[in-house]
Amino acid sequence: MNERNEKNSWQTLKTEVKFETPWIKVTKHDVLNPAGKPAQYGVVGFKNIAIGILPLDKDLNTWIVGQWRYPLEQYSWEIIEGGGPHGIDPIESAKRELKEETGILAEKYTELCRIHTSNSVTDEYGIIYLAQSLSFSEAEPEESEDLTVRKVTFNTAYEMVMNGEISDSLSMVAILKTKILIDKGLI
Repeated sequence: MNERNEKNSWQTLKTEVKFETPWIKVTKHDVLNPAGKPAQYGVVGFKNIAIGILPLDKDLNTWIVGQWRYPLEQYSWEIIEGGGPHGIDPIESAKRELKEETGILAEKYTELCRIHTSNSVTDEYGIIYLAQSLSFSEAEPEESEDLTVRKVTFNTAYEMVMNGEISDSLSMVAILKTKILIDKGLI
């Protein structure tokens, strides 16, 4: 592994918020880049933690949701996802999102990993959970959600990642990491 000096070689000269909503803040930074030259850097700041939940039953079935993703202008199949406010236990956000989107309740949550979703342009990070020991009730989607919930075998979800039907980063990481854990006999 190549050892690098891990110091910050960027210098911020001026920062200005250009746009803000309840979910994001876009900030323009006037900087000196690592070569010492003036530049501008735009950062999309997220006001919530990205939360991903992969429910898995004892028979290795899972549930995915489909929805139209406005920024992509296309339909997307994904694990259960949502935002968790900073300062709130992320597990509580995971429980809320799982119930809202699918009606599923889980007795056991295991953190699979933490992920930076696109660290060249955003500070967003996410936490992905495996949810097990499932029970079922009614879904309670938010008014901005038009979801299709689909029960599939875990292997079907894995194949959907491998053939490009699932391209969402949180979903891919959750499914691929879970596949490794299943193959190692850890799940």
